[in-house]
Amino acid sequence: MSAIKEPSFRESVDLMFNRAVALMDLPPGLEEKIRVCNATYTVRFGVRLRGEIKTFTGYRSVHSEHMEPVKGGIRFATSVNQDEVEALAALMTYKCALVEAPFGGSKGGLCIDPREYEEHEMERVTRRFAYELAKRDLIHPSQNVPAPDMGTGEREMAWIADQYARMNTTDINSRACVTGKPLNAGGISGRVEATGRGVQFALREFFRDPRDVEKAGLSGSLDGKKVIVQGLGNVGYHAAKFLSGEDGAVVIGIIERDGALVNPAGLDVDAVQQWLFANGGVKGFPDATYVEDGSKVLEEPCDILVPAALEGVINLSNAANVKAPLIIEAANGPITAGADEILRNMGTVIIPDMYANAGGVTVSYFEWVKNLSHIRFGRMQRRQEESRHQLVVDELEKISAAMGDQYSLTDSFKQKYLRGAGELELVRSGLDDTMRIAYQSMRDVWHERADVEDLRTAAYLVSIDKVAASYRAKGL
Repeated sequence: MSAIKEPSFRESVDLMFNRAVALMDLPPGLEEKIRVCNATYTVRFGVRLRGEIKTFTGYRSVHSEHMEPVKGGIRFATSVNQDEVEALAALMTYKCALVEAPFGGSKGGLCIDPREYEEHEMERVTRRFAYELAKRDLIHPSQNVPAPDMGTGEREMAWIADQYARMNTTDINSRACVTGKPLNAGGISGRVEATGRGVQFALREFFRDPRDVEKAGLSGSLDGKKVIVQGLGNVGYHAAKFLSGEDGAVVIGIIERDGALVNPAGLDVDAVQQWLFANGGVKGFPDATYVEDGSKVLEEPCDILVPAALEGVINLSNAANVKAPLIIEAANGPITAGADEILRNMGTVIIPDMYANAGGVTVSYFEWVKNLSHIRFGRMQRRQEESRHQLVVDELEKISAAMGDQYSLTDSFKQKYLRGAGELELVRSGLDDTMRIAYQSMRDVWHERADVEDLRTAAYLVSIDKVAASYRAKGL
């Protein structure tokens, strides 16, 4: 008997798209227009490094231009290929539509292992890649706006923004050509933590509705829930840190590339991250049990499983052994289409990637708006808010003085109330609002339609409907 073929990431996205559109009444032509990737540019360029010319292959895919600019990260990894980039671009289209960010979907990638090169070498490669894309308007504030992804971060985005500015010296909006930049290069407060913070806000909204919690076979709030996180990169670290530090969840397992750590009493997320940076892996961490085969920890009992690294970590080979009643996809495509079906049949509730990790693109949208408006959020209104709040506190203190020991204002209340909202507070507020509204739109479809059995299908229905409405409005 031949083994069951595992669908590729691209096939998984197509299968999930097909499952959703089967429940919609779209004209076949419009359905095909939404499905297909508009264009993919492949570039092969040479860079002189270490006394020889090394040739690199990169991609930039544009899935949908129902809104412009198109938006999507650039990843640096040896696994980058055209199918993966096109599938990720499609997810970006649906993700932006779901959270009402006014972008089409795009994605980019470069076949390179950043760990093999020095910083100055990575800068030369990144700038050359940016040059190849920018001269074809595949990096442009009003046409195509990249962001960080796996293997890239603030550093690479700063290089790309500077390269674009050098090529377009009269473009006053040049900083808006890319998001995820450092603060001193036009970035925005809260962008680094954004995707992990979005995962936290998504789970908070899930636990606000008893119907959703009951479907997962859970009860109560996030407080005390046992969490396993796979991948302690930017997303996994911040999600684990916020859930344990602010919501009372207990991170009992952390899975990394060299193995996993388990501690039923809870792991210190910051201590694990520091150990990981210092030692290149989690092996040897003193306050936990080390498991060499980290993938087995995905199958350990817990309340919430957070896959926050690569695609396809939960697949046909291990899906039936996953015991978590609730999975939130912090990574892109961590559950294959085949595994998704197995988990759904088991009754596992999955908060899908196109929603769960949309915090990054949401705050990228805020950064893009900030760059176009050329002013920091909160700069004009913060002190005015503080002055108005001071008036209220002054009156309350008069009442407090008149009432003597019967009533008094606490210092903590005054400190919190008097502080006007700065950029970070406004970004977090906007992200929280976005994640709540997007989840509620999925929840309504999930609970109100008998033919919609899971949140992923609901997310696709909501997003595809919005993309279809945009195309209709354009007269296509």
